[in-house]
Amino acid sequence: MQKNSVWENKKLEEKHLPRIKNVKELRDSIQINEIGKKIGEEVSINGWVKSLRSSGKISFIQFRDGRGDIQVVAEEKNLTPEMWNQVSELTQESSIQITGIVKEDKRSDSGFEISMTDLRVIQISPEFPISNKEHGPDFLLDNRHLWLRSNKQRAILLVRDEIFFSITSFLREQGFIRIDTPIFQPVSCEDTSELFQVDYFGEKTYLTQSGQLYCESAEIALGRTYDFGPVFRAEKSKTRKHLIEFWMMDAELPFTDLKGLMDFEEKMLKRIISDCLKNCKKELQLLERDTEALARYVNNDFVRLTHKDTIELLNKKYNQSLTYLDDIGAPEEANLSKEFDMPVFITDWPAEIKAFYMPRYKDGDMERVRAVDLVAPEGFGELMGGSERIFDYNEMITILEKLNYRYEDYEWYLDLRKYGTIPHSGFGIGLERTIRFITGIQHIRETIPFPRMLNRLYP
Repeated sequence: MQKNSVWENKKLEEKHLPRIKNVKELRDSIQINEIGKKIGEEVSINGWVKSLRSSGKISFIQFRDGRGDIQVVAEEKNLTPEMWNQVSELTQESSIQITGIVKEDKRSDSGFEISMTDLRVIQISPEFPISNKEHGPDFLLDNRHLWLRSNKQRAILLVRDEIFFSITSFLREQGFIRIDTPIFQPVSCEDTSELFQVDYFGEKTYLTQSGQLYCESAEIALGRTYDFGPVFRAEKSKTRKHLIEFWMMDAELPFTDLKGLMDFEEKMLKRIISDCLKNCKKELQLLERDTEALARYVNNDFVRLTHKDTIELLNKKYNQSLTYLDDIGAPEEANLSKEFDMPVFITDWPAEIKAFYMPRYKDGDMERVRAVDLVAPEGFGELMGGSERIFDYNEMITILEKLNYRYEDYEWYLDLRKYGTIPHSGFGIGLERTIRFITGIQHIRETIPFPRMLNRLYP
């Protein structure tokens, strides 16, 4: 069989191939975050070379293992000639196992260093594409699978993990049950955003934009419920705040009105910020986040305004010409940040620009809904959106008919109002927008491991 020359030319030189057959050739190891318990002892750690420099018969290796960084000192006098030669071969991102004595070093960020006694090379990396020089965003996103290894990107992902854990822990403490809602959904939850249509064995369906309708169903069975997973919006937007695929938590609170919903949202966001301040100090410092501002959000009440009052404030103070039917976009959110140094709840929105399931009421000549958006300060924009839910069967029928929705598509959803309906409220929080707010990162593309944007599907 003739070889494919493209694949053949991509093969690595032998010097860059793995030097071990399996993990059994390595010593038992610990992680860097366990080092503090091992002062004076010999330990082994598996990981990667971040950088290295040599000074005669001493080499200093900056080493990471995913849970932390540490300096490893290799001295020729403490190693065999073979090991010392291997030290000289090391390159950035080479994978190795180092063994050595743990010592205190108050000058280092970790507070410790390791004096090497043994080295086992797993693989010597070829020249790493991402260097210390300045790279453009397209190059970095093309190499996102490698860019994740940088200090900043690792810090963001560690904060992401903390936020995810904080939300789920808080909800469990508050008596919520997690359910997993479908990715393929036959109906629209919100008619204010574009959907991805999918051919489902000859039947038209959509990628989910929210699990809310299904959470409402589970709520009747289980009480307080939530889901947490990827959602999709086919919006042709290139702003710093938008992704095509992102993660969202939707929660439903039975027997809760709009005020109770806002109280709950405020309590949850304060918990998330508090957990990040407590458990991600090093990461927030590396990201140069203003932690005093974050602490202020925890220790003070959030602002609460109606949509009508917000429009009047912006028109008066910033000479805007907004009407009572207008949405609150990025410029308006930026101006709100100048007025308030706290998160702002905006309630009682025009029915025309909100979803069908929100209860409506008359405000003069216009219809409003009992809905709320939470806008973050510092120009970070909307983090949460929620509302009371219509729970009267006939009222829901009237709205769906008015919007020309098909009865057959929502028959199952209407059953929730037919058999044991209750007053309830719910909200969603975007994970990536919350990460952006807490880390202070300017572009949302850095808040998710592999961003999907209008012009980016690879890697």
